[in-house]
Amino acid sequence: MADNLADYQEIVELIRTHGGEAFKRCFQCGLCDVVCPWNRFRQFSMRRIVREAAFGLTDIESEDLWRCTTCGRCPQQCPRDVRQIDSGTALRRIATEYGVFPSTARPIRGVRGSLMAEGNPLNEPRGKRAAWADGLGVPSFTEGTEYLYFPGCYLCYDPRLKKVSRATARLLLRAGVDFGILGEQENCCGESIRKAGDEEVFKRLARENIKAFVDRGVKKILVSSPHCYHTFKNEYAEFRVAFEVIHIAELLARLLVSGRLTFANGRAQTVAFHDPCYLGRHNGLYEAPREVLRRLPGVTTVELPESRADSLCCGGGGGRIWMETPRGERFSDLRLAQAIEAGAGVLVTCCPYCIANFEDSRLNTGLAEKIEIRDLTELAAEAL
Repeated sequence: MADNLADYQEIVELIRTHGGEAFKRCFQCGLCDVVCPWNRFRQFSMRRIVREAAFGLTDIESEDLWRCTTCGRCPQQCPRDVRQIDSGTALRRIATEYGVFPSTARPIRGVRGSLMAEGNPLNEPRGKRAAWADGLGVPSFTEGTEYLYFPGCYLCYDPRLKKVSRATARLLLRAGVDFGILGEQENCCGESIRKAGDEEVFKRLARENIKAFVDRGVKKILVSSPHCYHTFKNEYAEFRVAFEVIHIAELLARLLVSGRLTFANGRAQTVAFHDPCYLGRHNGLYEAPREVLRRLPGVTTVELPESRADSLCCGGGGGRIWMETPRGERFSDLRLAQAIEAGAGVLVTCCPYCIANFEDSRLNTGLAEKIEIRDLTELAAEAL
C-alpha cells in the first residue's frame, strides 16, 4: 500500500473524491457478485471492493481492481445505482495516478505510450492507419460526405480484423453509401484506456478526434466497434459535441429493408449471434444484427443460452484486451463451448474484442475444426 501515513491519507481522500457518493449508496446486497462472470472461474467480489472503498480501505495494488471487464451486468442488477463501472474506473484512476500496476496490468504502460505517440494501442505507425483499404477504392472523407467510416484501431492494423474493415467497405461501396475515411488524421476513440483508469490520455485522444471531426464537417460517424460506438455517442458528449453515431449492423439492416442492399449468394450454415456487451447491454442494440442474419441466404440461426441483455462477456472490455488472462479463466472459452452445445457451426458477432478473444480460444482449446468465428459484415459480404 502507501509508503507512509501521508500517502495513505491522500489515497483515502482520492477515493472519496473520485467515487465516494456511489460507494456509500451500496448496502451490500451482493447482486453484483451473483451476476459477475468472474465467479464462474475464480473468487471475485465487486461488493467487497465497493465496501472497502466506502471506508477508504482500498488496496490500490490489488489485482482485483483490474479484473472487471466493465461488461455491465452488475449495474444492470444493482438496486441502489452504485454505478460499479464508474466506481471501479475511479479506483483504477487513483492507481494510475500513483503509477501502481500489478503484473497483469503492466502492459497498459506500453499501451499508453503507443496511444500517445501513434494514436493506437498496437505500436503500429500512424501513417499506415488507412493501409487496410488499399486497392478497394475507399474515398477520403471531405466536407459534405454523409458518413465518416471510423473502423477503429484493431480493424486498421490487426491482420485478422482487417478482413472485417475490408468486408465493410465492400458492402458500403456496393450499396452506394456516401462515405469516407480519415486515416492517419484520426486517433483511437479512447474508450478502453479510460476504463483502464487513464483519464488524461482519454481526454487527449478525444479532443484530438473531436477537432479532426469538427474541422472536416463530420456529422454522422459509422463505426464497426461497439466500444467506439459507446464512446462517440455517450462519452464525447461530455465535450459538448453531438455526432450522430451509427453501428454498421444498424446501417446494414436499414440498407436491406430499403432494398439498397440485397444478397444473392449463400451457403447452408447454422450460426449463433453473440451480443457484445457494449452494443447490447450498454446501448440496447439487439435486433439490427439479427435482422441482417435473417436475410442471409442459407443461414439458420440459433440463440445462445445467455443472449441479449444476459449475454456472457467475451472478457475483453475494461482494458483487459491488453492483459493476459490465464487458461481456465477465459470467458471466451466458455462462450465457444456454449455455441457448440447450441448446435452452431459459426459464432457471429460484431465487435473486434470479441472476435480477437474468440479466435484465440478457438485455436487454444482444440476447437479450430468445430466452429468458425465471423464478423457480421464478413458473412454479409460473402452473400453479395
